[in-house]
Amino acid sequence: MSEQAVPHLIIRKKSGWQALPFRELWEFRDLLNTLALRDVKLRYRQTAIGVIWVVLQPLIGAGLFSFIFGSVAKLSTGSDKVPYFAFSFAGLMCWNVFAQILQKASDSMVGNAHLVSKIYFPRMILPLATVHGVLLDFCVSGILMAVLLILYQIPIHVGALFLPVALAMAVMMALGIGLWAASLNVTFRDVKYVVPVFVNFLMWATPVAYAVSSLPITAQRVITFNPMAGVVESFRWAILGTPIANWNSVAYSALASILLFVLGAMMFQRAERKFADVI
Repeated sequence: MSEQAVPHLIIRKKSGWQALPFRELWEFRDLLNTLALRDVKLRYRQTAIGVIWVVLQPLIGAGLFSFIFGSVAKLSTGSDKVPYFAFSFAGLMCWNVFAQILQKASDSMVGNAHLVSKIYFPRMILPLATVHGVLLDFCVSGILMAVLLILYQIPIHVGALFLPVALAMAVMMALGIGLWAASLNVTFRDVKYVVPVFVNFLMWATPVAYAVSSLPITAQRVITFNPMAGVVESFRWAILGTPIANWNSVAYSALASILLFVLGAMMFQRAERKFADVI
């Protein structure tokens, strides 16, 4: 066989645990970084107030939650040292990471149809590239959270070491569901409209604006079936030191995040071969 006839790239069918293309993702890491940087630039370039919106959104949400649940409903944060505004702001920080990654990942394939139908690359790069911009927003909100900790004189405790773990659970859970939704969205375009509705309903079933301990016992047992409950509770504990009603829910959330990510990635890779034809 002549040198010119030797293929430069061989595309093989994936099966089993090879459905998680770690090697391919590493080989295409430059493309991943380029797409992530593109999304960040487009987002901030096409907004009138840019990064200010990233700050205003959780501030307004935390203010509304503080008024409704803190002032009107008189719910407790579980700690006398933590004001309701800081409590709800921390909950929104974690929830926004989950919600934004899920919504952006679910629409990543259709939104980049021109790339999917023309060139080959690991398709999982597209939903993964959405994580960078969301984590950048998280860092901006984190600066404001640090200011709130200083203003309210909330000390940092050893539980802060758990913060990366809680954040990783939120990211993995969002990606797992987002990968599954992205593969469905290629064939069923109404998934794009279902996901935001699902996210809005799920937020009220997640202790973002209230503590699990403030609910009746029966409601506490029901809400812990939502895997995001343990994620938000542990995230808020890591930052503010607010008590966690049930540590078993945190362990359940950790297992659920890993399982959802693995299943979502495997389902995505199985459907990948049809993307270019259907999209």
